[in-house]
Amino acid sequence: MKLVILGGGGFRVPLVHQSLLSDPGRIVDELVLHDLAGDRLRAIRAVLDQQAAGRAWRPRVRATTDLAEALSGADVVFSAIRVGGLHGRCVDERVALAQGLIGQETVGLGGICYALRTVPVALKIARKIAALAPDAWVINFTNPAGVITEAMSSVLGDRVIGICDSPVGLCRRVAGALGLPFQDLRFDYLGLNHLGWLRAVWAGDDNRLPELLSDEAALTSFEEGKLFGPNLLRALGAIPNEYLHYYYFRRETLQQMRQQHVTRGQFLRTQQQSFYLRVEDAPDVALRTWQATRAERDSTYLAEARAVAGAEERQACDVDGGGYEQVALALMAALMTDRPSTQILNVRAGGAVPGMDENAVVEIPCTVDAKGPRPVPVATVDHHSLGLMHQVRAAERAAIRAATTRSREQALYAMVTHPLVDSVAAAERALDGYCRAFPELADLARFR
Repeated sequence: MKLVILGGGGFRVPLVHQSLLSDPGRIVDELVLHDLAGDRLRAIRAVLDQQAAGRAWRPRVRATTDLAEALSGADVVFSAIRVGGLHGRCVDERVALAQGLIGQETVGLGGICYALRTVPVALKIARKIAALAPDAWVINFTNPAGVITEAMSSVLGDRVIGICDSPVGLCRRVAGALGLPFQDLRFDYLGLNHLGWLRAVWAGDDNRLPELLSDEAALTSFEEGKLFGPNLLRALGAIPNEYLHYYYFRRETLQQMRQQHVTRGQFLRTQQQSFYLRVEDAPDVALRTWQATRAERDSTYLAEARAVAGAEERQACDVDGGGYEQVALALMAALMTDRPSTQILNVRAGGAVPGMDENAVVEIPCTVDAKGPRPVPVATVDHHSLGLMHQVRAAERAAIRAATTRSREQALYAMVTHPLVDSVAAAERALDGYCRAFPELADLARFR
């Protein structure tokens, strides 16, 4: 089968290639990397070639800057683009912080601005896929993943599926804390992308989550337990996705972010600029350079949240939670080989979540086979979770409307109704700042 990666010059592409090399089923025999930046493609190709050195088998790898050439005849398309690059992420963060608001790339104002830039591009890609590879499955991990998946589903329907490694990472860490095999458990997880809760862990007919919540040593032995603390977790009766730290500790996290010399985006931009330059200068050690850069990247993930929680550096169990490449490969295997599995995915709710409309993209366990994912119905949703989901979904849908209709009013509505925004005036100043920074948003400016 032919797998296409859009954003094929991206830093994390070697993770996907490594998973393909280790796949005993060898379901991908052709891998096509598409990117607009030829220099990035060359750097990643060098890493991939060194990953495959000495292997008896590897998929055929091609790289191209021609989108039509890449997509034609594709069986599966991974969408991993970043509109505006890491410079755009830095602007998303800094404009929000200047107004005393959180601007993380998928959360709050940063996520909304990122969506305003990305939705039009994602829709163009979706229409191109519909024309050139109508039977392809599209696996989206372009952020903000839930928003982009919902936008693309307006063109591709249920053939676009969003993925994220945060939920499965959380589930693996909880299984480890309980001392139970991950593969023997069922997980009741519910939410939106980067806004979810693990509500139960079933071992047969027994929910083992209460046992974990009552054991403070086990509860604080993994990342989410350290970030949120046992008091909050027991009050919730659930383990939140790590990104909910921005909601539950908004004041402290904002203070920490404003004290840091560089934002996460600035750190990654500097790190990746250095990586690509070093590979260009010394392509013969591209793999070793990539490995060292990746280790530094993983160890500094969510640094501001750990600083607020007073947590030490990330432990092996926190880093090795099961990356997005493993999630993608498991999903692709179920779709292409018709071997059913249960996975936490971003899909249209289709009536599976009480209180959420059928077309809303939710993050929920699904049964997957060659027919695609089918959400596992949820019995009940507590008022707190459903209320926060509704608030964030309303803001995200307004962002989609703003991106497609070029409406300033909808863009402002998306910002002022987000639960991490507490000032209309600050949101409007931030919107003006984004319009000045990004030419593609100029038509949303207050004065045109």
